[in-house]
Amino acid sequence: MKKYIVLTTFSLLVALNVSCQSKTKDKNKDATAIAQKQTPVKVAPVNGLEKAYFASGCFWCVEAVYESVKGVEESISGYSGGHTENPTYEASNTGRTGHAEAVEIIYNPKYVSFSDLVDVYFGSQNITQVNGQGPDNGSQYRSIIFYQDDVQKKIIDTKIAELEKEVGEGKVAAEVLPFQKFWIAEDYHQNYERLHPNQPYIQGVSIPRLNKFKKKFPQLLKEDGNH
Repeated sequence: MKKYIVLTTFSLLVALNVSCQSKTKDKNKDATAIAQKQTPVKVAPVNGLEKAYFASGCFWCVEAVYESVKGVEESISGYSGGHTENPTYEASNTGRTGHAEAVEIIYNPKYVSFSDLVDVYFGSQNITQVNGQGPDNGSQYRSIIFYQDDVQKKIIDTKIAELEKEVGEGKVAAEVLPFQKFWIAEDYHQNYERLHPNQPYIQGVSIPRLNKFKKKFPQLLKEDGNH
């Protein structure tokens, strides 16, 4: 009888967990559908520098990739694409906020274009992996590329169409969403790869991903003394 009760309790917990996960996915799916219909927010340039926003797995990895690109002044880790205010790392990791780990790219359009940044985005990830990159899985690690106006959306849509000729129609996993708001992540997440080069995840995931990108796009990399 005890064995039966234990099994029944375990089965109930599993069922409740699956139910909660299903409800979370449905809520996030609904939020995404609503977001797709929103008018994008245009971020005004400051001192000639513009901003762009991307999500592609762990923000430690993405931040490091963009920091290596000429014309990029700064890459900031944070959260975007969700339906809650003031998301935190712990909250976003539950998958219930709808937010993905994202980066804010501050760049000089004299040296790198938005189109180039989109090439960096798709060229530094597995474009067909759904809800994650590498070992990181979950909606908080999904790929999202944000646009601020129709010109940017057209650039994104054109590049996706070109990529899908290679991998198959409908197989590019990235969501394309109108930009709404970016929430800066906790201080300890900023410049994480540079500050913690010997951390196991950085050694095993982030650095190999960065090196793979560098080998693929040497023409986009910064040089000493240059932008």
